[in-house]
Parts: sequence; structure tokens; C-alpha cells
Amino acid sequence: MSKSFFQDATPYLLAKDTVEMVSIVATDPDQPLTGEDAPEVLPLLAVRNTVLFPGVVLPVTVSRKKSVRLVRKAYRGNKIIGVVAQKNTQSDDPELADLYQIGTMARILKMLVLPDGNTTIIIQGQQRFQIEEQVQDMPYLTARVGYLTETFHNKNSKEVKALVASLKEAAAKILKLNPEIPQEAQVALDNIDSPAFLTHFLSSNINAEVGTKQHLLEINDGVERGTHLLELMLKEIQHLEIKREIHTKVHTDIDQQQRDYFLRQQIKVLQDELGFDGPDQEIDKLRARAKDKKWPEAVAKHFTKEVDKLTRLNPQAAEYPVSVNYVEFLLDLPWGEYTKDNFNLKRTRKILDQDHYGMEKVKERIVEYLAVLKLKQDMKAPILCLYGPPGVGKTSLGRSIAKALGRQYVRMSLGGVRDEAEIRGHRKTYVGAMPGRIVSQIKKAGASNPVIILDEVDKVSADFRGDPSSALLEVLDPEQNSTFTDNYLEVEYDLSRVLFIATANSLDTIQPALRDRMEIIDVTGYTLEEKTQIAKKHLWPKLLADHGLQPKDVNITTPALQRVIDDYTRESGVRSLERKLGAVVRNVAKHKALEEAYPATLEPKDVARILGAAIFDRDQYQDNDTAGVVTGLAWTSVGGDILFIESLLSRGRGKLTLSGQLGDVMKESAITALSYLRSRAEELGIDYRLFDQYDLHIHFPEGAVPKDGPSAGIAIFTSIASVFTQRKIRSHLAMTGEITLRGKVLPVGGIKEKILAARRAGIKDVILCQKNRKDIDEIPAEYIKGLTVHYADRVDDVLAVALLPELVKHPMKLTVRDEPITPAVPSVEVQ
Repeated sequence: MSKSFFQDATPYLLAKDTVEMVSIVATDPDQPLTGEDAPEVLPLLAVRNTVLFPGVVLPVTVSRKKSVRLVRKAYRGNKIIGVVAQKNTQSDDPELADLYQIGTMARILKMLVLPDGNTTIIIQGQQRFQIEEQVQDMPYLTARVGYLTETFHNKNSKEVKALVASLKEAAAKILKLNPEIPQEAQVALDNIDSPAFLTHFLSSNINAEVGTKQHLLEINDGVERGTHLLELMLKEIQHLEIKREIHTKVHTDIDQQQRDYFLRQQIKVLQDELGFDGPDQEIDKLRARAKDKKWPEAVAKHFTKEVDKLTRLNPQAAEYPVSVNYVEFLLDLPWGEYTKDNFNLKRTRKILDQDHYGMEKVKERIVEYLAVLKLKQDMKAPILCLYGPPGVGKTSLGRSIAKALGRQYVRMSLGGVRDEAEIRGHRKTYVGAMPGRIVSQIKKAGASNPVIILDEVDKVSADFRGDPSSALLEVLDPEQNSTFTDNYLEVEYDLSRVLFIATANSLDTIQPALRDRMEIIDVTGYTLEEKTQIAKKHLWPKLLADHGLQPKDVNITTPALQRVIDDYTRESGVRSLERKLGAVVRNVAKHKALEEAYPATLEPKDVARILGAAIFDRDQYQDNDTAGVVTGLAWTSVGGDILFIESLLSRGRGKLTLSGQLGDVMKESAITALSYLRSRAEELGIDYRLFDQYDLHIHFPEGAVPKDGPSAGIAIFTSIASVFTQRKIRSHLAMTGEITLRGKVLPVGGIKEKILAARRAGIKDVILCQKNRKDIDEIPAEYIKGLTVHYADRVDDVLAVALLPELVKHPMKLTVRDEPITPAVPSVEVQ
């Protein structure tokens, strides 16, 4: 038997009153004792490490003088004693205060005097009692007691039967989980019919502290005692299951190790018999491979040192395969091996034009790089960073560059990389060490001059494992990467011939030092015309092939493509456009598969039928005769758009209200425009008292869309000037530019996207800053056909073009009150 459930197998060998807890099934204690069988005064035997329960038989070895005196006298008399657990186990002469107040009356069945002088008695629990008062202390402790009865009132109730079944089931499971407990214990459990005795028997044998067992003894309600006991047994079952699981796993691991050892020995013998290569032959092959490598002298010495270390290692040692892997990785790297570049610049330009429409700056930069490389035959590769919105073809451009150069193409996604070891590798002394992704990709490419795309370099993050963006500083520095050292490699590797091309959606999240090492090339979004050409030349043929259709099966007109671009996509790239065109192609494929009729040429109406109602509504110029309404131009992440600014005057005290979900910069532009207008009021024919007697409300429609930036400065000023003078705004006019307190017009960005948005909206005249003329010169002439661009240095130039001398149709009558009025404190209210 084991301590895990039956605590009786291992005796508790204490200095005093050692108890060997061998539990034996006894008679049913359900019936309370009376008369001489239940004396009112009992001699008390204190025990240290157990609790006696009614019906249970225990052997107890006593050695204290009082205890020996007690049991000998009781054995000569009525053989009845009271057994009480001791609270203070360190006390050799316990008093009444050192004992629990509830114990068990017991009958001495047998007494044995051992050769060592100790006395062993076998006692049987009879009935529980509670100590009421002490009667005497010498020659041993006696006390007056009151007997407690069991409270299993209805033994045949469903609750009691279910509890008994659960207790027996839990006990059987413990016996099954612990093979050290003999099967006789199961027989004993099967023979117990009394619920009260079952709880006493199991409580006596449960693996628990004395305090826990005493608590079980003190519970009068049998159902409550049984429930608490069941909880303890279920915990014991969990403990035994975990113990068995650990034992099984350890035993399995040991068996597996022994099995592997014997198998390795057998394999070794078979290899020797069949003439297979052993460790020595393997090392000789590694040395032979090294003779053909074009590596530097320092690397050759390092390799020789590592191979010599291999010869001293036991092939069965754990370090041996690690060292072999390291040496093989050194051999697998393409030291001094380069692919031959193709310097046919016309072919390069043709490939770039075939794969990507537009992107003239990027293509020109690649051709320049190849031209210099062709003339010099050796040049440290520049680090290019293609910066632009998603879906414009930055990553695929790298594949085209590799194809044009005739180099190997490798793509590394850096999005979400947090570990510096991803770039520099782990030191090979660590368990599970691996090289960094840079040298791993070069090994995969098989050449030391591949084109490596560092995708999403702006999404590199950092944590406790280091900062990968800082590790990239050495990789992307043309002055340092010729001596790049990977932690795993431990020797320098030349990366200067590698053409690194990074891609990013945002420059703000790139570390400044890293951004300084790269040449930023802005890849702007596509215009409507460019998207149309991309759809015709690339997307539509690709989608037809992907969906099992032939070009002769269906065609799509240019107006239909533009309908998809304008009404169903709003992005700088072409990913959404590809998805929408895919939906159109799938609809055609469905009709063809079902052998249904479908139009061979898709028109705009067919697009609307397939894709449903338009998702986006491009703003169109709204020609009206209302004062204060001006059209501005805005840049968004999905291209350019037009923006309306509305101003309104109402009687008040000079309060300025801004609405339309504006950012801080746009609010400041409005305040600046109003301040400058107040300073020029007399020149514009505005009564200065109007500013104190009218409230001004400036609103930007589409209030759910956040708006910010300085581009609307001159548009806001023109809107305010129009509402205060009630003069007309030139028809089909839009403008963009920043304003200063001195009335100067400053240049802004995104001119190409804004001009194209103005053309789509039906604008005929555009006002820009004089310094934005260079941006207009870079736009192809066909994109600005029909547009007249006016350039302005000061706000006066803007008003000269924008404000017409005549009044609007229904001008607001702005009257000035002559009575004195206290103006409000200048304030701005943002809604």
C-alpha cells in the first residue's frame, strides 16, 4: 500500500507514540453505544499523526509513561479508551488544551509488549465524542465526554446513494492509478454497505493532513462529510494522474534513447559492412569542396580551424552535428560568385515598360544605374527605397529589375520583424542558432549579387530582442556593407554588389538614420488614364487567363473601364480595381459555363448591372451663384479630389465657427485668412464694422471625412472675401495654395493628383502658387488639356482671377448698425 491514498504502508517513525496506520475494515458503527459500552468518563490517549474514525481498526505504538500506564490499566479493565488527535505535535506531555475537542472512543482489541520496551495496541474506533471537562491529569488524563451520533437520516435517499456511488468510484480510480495498493483494498470497499462507515473508512485512509482529517471527524452531517471527502479524493486523483503521466513520459524517453542507441550502433555496423562514408570520409569531402571556393584568406583559415575541430569531436556528441551544419553553411554560400549583368539598356527599358505602365522616374533611375555600371564595370550598388501608397507595384517592380539585369531575385518581407537576429543571425553557440535572413537569402539565390527586395521596411518594429532597423544600418550602407558580419557566420561577407531595393508606404516610421542611407524614389498613385492603360494591358488579359477565358470570349470598352475606376474604386494603386474587374470576369465565366447569352463587349451599363450601384461618387463642379462657395483641391491617399468651402454670415458679435471635422492646420489657415482679410478690409470695400456685427461660419461639406493640411488657405480666403463683398466667383474655377499673414501664396504638394482631379470634375481654370509651375511642367500635356493654370505670388493675384466685379444674383444685404456696440472677445468655435 502507498501513502498516496492508504497511508498505512510507511510507518511514521517518531520519537514518541509512532503510529503505523494500517486500516482494517471493522463493524458498522451506525448504532450508538449505551450503558457500560459508553462510559461517561474516558481516559484520553493523545496521538500525534493520525485521527481515529469510528469502525476503523488501527495499531498504535505507545512509549510515553502516561500513555503506557493508561493502556495497560484499560486493557486489564473494560478495554475502553478515548483517542484524541494532538494539536501540538511537539509536546511530549500534552495537556487538554493541546488536544482537539472531538475524538473517538475506542476498544483495545489486543496489546503486545515489544522487545524494545514499547507497547503496541490494536484499537477499534467505536463512537465519536466531544470533551466536556477534564476530570484528572494524573496518573493519566481523563475527561467527561458527550457522545455524538451520525446524521445519515435517510440512507436510501437518491442523494445518499449517489454520494456513496461517487465515493466508491473515486476510490476505485485511486486504486487503479496506484498499482502499489493491493487488490484486497477493493474487496474491502465492495463489502462496505453502511454510508457512515464508508465515509469513516475513506476519511481514515485519504492522503491528507491531520487537521484535514480532524475536520472530517468533526462534521456531524454525513452528506456534508461525504461531499468534502469526495473533493479531497478528486484532488488526489488529479495528482496521481499527473504523476503517472510524468512517469510514463520519462519511461518512454528512456526507452527511446536506448532504442536510438542500439539502432545507431546497428547502422554503424551496416555502414562499415557496405562501405558507406564514416565521419572521416565526410570530413575529407568537406575539405575537397573547400578547394574550389573563391573565398578570402581569412575565411579559409576560419574554415580550416572549424574542420580541425570536427576531427577532435566524437560523432555521437551533441556538438558534432551543429559544427557540421555550420561548416556546410560556409561551403554553401556563394563566395565571390556573381551572375553576369545584362547591359542592353534598350532591352532593360523595354522590359520595364512591358511590366509597368508609368513610373518614369523609377525606370529612368534604373537605366542610369545600369549605364554607369556598364561604363565603369564596378560600382557599389545604391540603396533604393520605393515610397508610395499600397498597390502601385513597388514590389513587382523589383522582379522586373532583376529580370532586366539578369540577376537572381530575392524578396524579404520585413513587416512585423521584431528580432535583431532576423537580420544579423544568432551566435552559433546558442541552442537552435540560425543565420540571419540576409545571408540565408544570398545562399538561396546562389550568387553574391542578387536583387533583394526589402519589403515593408517602414513596418519594422523593436522589442526586448533588439532593434532590427538599427541592424539594417550596416546592411544598407554602401560604405559598410562590404564587410558585413553575421553573428552566425562569424566572418565578413561582402554585400556591396547586392542591389537592395526597399519599399515603404510611409517615411515617418522609418528610423532617420536608416532613411538617410537610402535614396527615396516617390512612386505616386496612378491617374485615371494610367489606371485605364494598366487595366487594358495587364489586368484584363491576366484575369481572363486566370478564369479560363480567351480574349475572343469577351472584351471591355474604355468607358466601361473608366466606369469601374471612377464609381467602384478609390485608391492610388490597382488592387481594388483588379478585384472589381475579377468580379466582372467571373460573371462572364458563369454565363459561358451555363451556356447563357452574354454581351461580347462590355459597356458601362453592363458594368453597372454586374457590380451594382456605384460605391463612390466623384465630386463634380457645382456651378452656382451663391457668395462664399469656392472649390478647392485636395490630396488624399487614394488620389486627388475637389473640395468645397462654404462661408455664411449671420447677425452676431464677430464669432468665427468652423465645421467639417478639420485638423489643426486647416483651422489655423482659416484664422490666418480671416485676420488678413480684416487687415485689407478698406481696400476691398468692406466696412470694418461688419466683422464685429456679423458671425462668420465656414463649413467644409462631407463632415464625416477628416480634413487637414495647408492647401486650402487661398480657397478659404477667397470664400471669406466673396461672402463679405457678395461678389461672384469665376465659374469652373478651383484653387490650392497656402496663405501667410503677409498675404503671400506658398506652394503645396500633390499637384499632379489635384490637377487630374480638377480635370475629372470639369474644372476649366486652376489657381496655383508660382513655385508650383515646375510641378505642372512634369505632367504630360495630354493630362492638362483644356485646363488654364493661373499662377499667383500674393493673395491679390488670386482675387484678381477669382472674384468678378459683379454681385451674385441674390446678394445678402449687409447693414451696419450706427449705435455703439460692444464687440465680442475674438473667439473660434469648432463644430
